[in-house]
Amino acid sequence: MAERSFVEEVKKLRLGQGEVFSGEGILAVAKALLESGVAYVAGYQGAPISHLMDVLADAQDILSEYGIRFENSASEATAAATLAASVNYPMRGAVTFKATAGTNVASDALANLASGGVLGGALIIVGEDYGEGSSIMQERSHAFAMKSQIWLLDPRPNLPSMVQAVKTGFELSEASHTPVMLQMRIRACHVHGQFICAENRAPSFMIKDALENPMRDIRRIVLPPASFLHEKEKIQDRWPAAVRFVQERGLNEFFAEYADDIGLALQGGCYNTVIRALNLLGLADVFGKSRIPLYVMNVAYPLIDEEFERFCHGKQAILVLEEGQPNFIEQNIANILRQRDITTRLHGKDLLPMAGEYNTATVLAGLRAFLERYNKIEAEVSVAACQVRIPAVTLPTLPIEEIPIEEKESLVEAVHTRPPGFCTGCPERPIFTAMKLLERELGQHHVSADIGCHLFAILPPFNLGNTTMGYGLGAAGAAALSALVANKRAISVMGDGGFWHNGLTSGIANSVFNRSDNLTIIVDNSYTSATGGQDILSSAALNPSRSTGHDIEKAVRGVGVKWVRIIRRTYDLKAMTHTLREALTTGEKGPKVVVAQSECMLNKQRREKKKLKDALAAGQRVVHERFGIDPDTCTGDHSCIRLSGCPSLSIKPNPDPLRTDPVATVLNSCVGCGLCGEVSHVAVLCPSFFRARIITNPSRWERLSHHIRKRIIGYLQGRDTKRRKQYDF
Repeated sequence: MAERSFVEEVKKLRLGQGEVFSGEGILAVAKALLESGVAYVAGYQGAPISHLMDVLADAQDILSEYGIRFENSASEATAAATLAASVNYPMRGAVTFKATAGTNVASDALANLASGGVLGGALIIVGEDYGEGSSIMQERSHAFAMKSQIWLLDPRPNLPSMVQAVKTGFELSEASHTPVMLQMRIRACHVHGQFICAENRAPSFMIKDALENPMRDIRRIVLPPASFLHEKEKIQDRWPAAVRFVQERGLNEFFAEYADDIGLALQGGCYNTVIRALNLLGLADVFGKSRIPLYVMNVAYPLIDEEFERFCHGKQAILVLEEGQPNFIEQNIANILRQRDITTRLHGKDLLPMAGEYNTATVLAGLRAFLERYNKIEAEVSVAACQVRIPAVTLPTLPIEEIPIEEKESLVEAVHTRPPGFCTGCPERPIFTAMKLLERELGQHHVSADIGCHLFAILPPFNLGNTTMGYGLGAAGAAALSALVANKRAISVMGDGGFWHNGLTSGIANSVFNRSDNLTIIVDNSYTSATGGQDILSSAALNPSRSTGHDIEKAVRGVGVKWVRIIRRTYDLKAMTHTLREALTTGEKGPKVVVAQSECMLNKQRREKKKLKDALAAGQRVVHERFGIDPDTCTGDHSCIRLSGCPSLSIKPNPDPLRTDPVATVLNSCVGCGLCGEVSHVAVLCPSFFRARIITNPSRWERLSHHIRKRIIGYLQGRDTKRRKQYDF
């Protein structure tokens, strides 16, 4: 069950010649693949490209009609290695995954692919997860493209440009026998627009053709002496072929080329932001007509020397807008200008930030500084334009000792924001609650974290997790701490998605081989929840096109782990605490694995809410469980919040005028998972929690029972009120 279904949207993939496509960028890329005659597509989900995998999964029937093979790969490395099918056969293939984390995982396969080269078009669609919307380390795909000499496309973020980039990407790959990387930023993935469709077409060379007529070319294998010739081939043959193709097809674009004696050279992906900034400065209209010359690099690598010489002709200065660091493009341009004796002044990171995403406010400030330096805009006008800003939170810039007293007091009184955390009812929360309870008893342990929802445990209120090295590398991250030199064991955490992606071999098998004595907790919530809830090998749901239902326990035992415990319901805090205590204190040597199972609450609610809605519409009896807190019993200790962190737990004013501490309360977002009550019981907290069953469309017996209870309770309450009045003065 993916986070979002595209069942209805994929019908647009059937649009034919001349019809207008309207929709999202991700869907447009899928349509472009069909129009390009792709033979196979593979990939691994990850922001911001996850939805492309979901679209392709929902479009399985359409892909099958054209003989296109689609796979949900086990990892990015698997996806990249799939492109081997294009090495010996004139067969077009595409893979997709997140950058740069996914590119790092796929690096070995991509490096070998780029070395030997390809015969058919090989396209790598990477979701560039860079900037303030990112969830990973701040790096770019550009460095990898340069390292392995994979041509990098960075099209303008509009549907016609992105669709054309997919098609020309295949053609560029075939013309230069080199894999091509198509970079799509977050906003490009989700931009909406229109383009004129072409006909879908079946692959000109299909998988069936390759199987029936096997081919091999030993010169394409990365093995000496051929591997020594690959580098020479890249420089003497492939690079010139790519440059010729880019120039002849006009992939890079010039706008208002001779409008002024200054200009802007920018990556295609930054185009919309630059136009918006120029518009605010009164130097471009909203449709992109600019009064400043623009050179838009839809091909970010390789750069074309002749085009830069053409753009710089007659200009006293250019400003390079290159997002992120290091400034690869700026350095390359400086080299081009130097070698060709071009005297045009070059500006870039001297006027723009060295690192970080180039949003409108950032670009606006850099453009203003550049234009003012060359007297192209008056200071008063530019300052007025820059007053149109994106709202932002400003933090104190002065050292704390220099902040005025009144501002210090306001900072002290400010309420801390709730940190990012688990969803309401998340089955992973009780795992870390149990770990916090054991901390009181056994002390702190080193915790090696992993990529996934469970990484939120490093933040308050749990504060668990010392390091995280990558997806599925939780156990590997604690490998050095498995020596028997202390009475404590290191704890590793990984999800089921990370386990199947990488963790089984790099973590569990490695622990067996090296006789580790550490504990690994595998969080099994039945999906790769962090990337949108896609099915995996151990998913409980039946998937008509994938094989599911494979036990993690069997896989773990299969590589040699002897000590394995299964928790079937993570909300059973008593069992969870007992099992973890046993794992950390047992005298048995060797790796220990605890598989903690409960379905992802977000996916469960997506399914259950639909069922409840249908049942209510049909007038059927529906029972909904909710938890609450008795304000008269609550002591205001709030340990329940500190040991749970559930978003539906909050505070409200104490109804007792003699007590000042606020009491805990349960908000309407409660899904009835029961953890807060379990915490109160296991941690021996106050007995203020209660469970209520809300019944919609109750039976006659339930209505009668409710009426009787209401009458009895009303009678007892009335009698108690009369008794109290006897003592009132």
